Amino acid sequence: MLRRCTRLINPRAVNRNSLFNRHRRYFSSEQLDLAVIGGGPGGYACAIKAAQLGLKSACIEGRGTLGGTCLNVGCIPSKALLHNSHLYHEAKHDFAKRGIIVENVKLDLKALMGIKSQSVDGLTKGIEGLFKKNKVQYIKGWGKITGNNSIEVKTLDNKTETINAKNIVIATGSDSAKIPGIDIDEKDIVTSTGALEFDAVPESLLVVGAGVIGLEMGSVWSRLGSKVTVVEFLDRILPGVDKDYATKFQKILQKQGMAFQLNQGVKSV
Repeated sequence: MLRRCTRLINPRAVNRNSLFNRHRRYFSSEQLDLAVIGGGPGGYACAIKAAQLGLKSACIEGRGTLGGTCLNVGCIPSKALLHNSHLYHEAKHDFAKRGIIVENVKLDLKALMGIKSQSVDGLTKGIEGLFKKNKVQYIKGWGKITGNNSIEVKTLDNKTETINAKNIVIATGSDSAKIPGIDIDEKDIVTSTGALEFDAVPESLLVVGAGVIGLEMGSVWSRLGSKVTVVEFLDRILPGVDKDYATKFQKILQKQGMAFQLNQGVKSV
């Protein structure tokens, strides 16, 4: 699947007659050249590029908004919260040291979350605009491959339709890892997605895993007033990152108020 997508992105490699000749018996000229399942950074870019190269393409996305995890519940909202929580923490704890006196600094969490949502909404609508500009068909629903060239889509309004395409690209992304025996309800026990949507600052927060995502969320809520403890199975934070850098970064987070329990694993909650 991915090899086909690569060929589509290279204009010199595109020959519609040769690329789709072996599938011709299945389709009329009205059917799709390409259907992409998943509207994240890989999927939407592939669908747009295919359309720019002259192919009739569609993108199927069940979230209801384009951009995937990164834009909706990952990089973009987390960076918005990181930036604004940093400003709050600076105003509350550091401004006076710098000769800047700000009295009665208060947190309006609802407004903070609203700014995050505005950032996400603007970018997702921007991708929809690119779809319209490049004539990519946007299908809101969950896709299931039912044959070599057919996809059954359950739309967000609970209808079922079948999409036929000469080529299918699977770009469904990833999901949060689960710990056996622990039920995630996205309220008290949450993934990073739930940690982006708290309606109140938790009194305490236990973060399982000292990777980038866990430390981002821990840092946000620590700055906003939560007592954060990070549990990591390894003997260090940020596996895969230069150890000296990770050690210095841990000291920064500890100074911020975060606690760490390394060489520890979670068995139950």
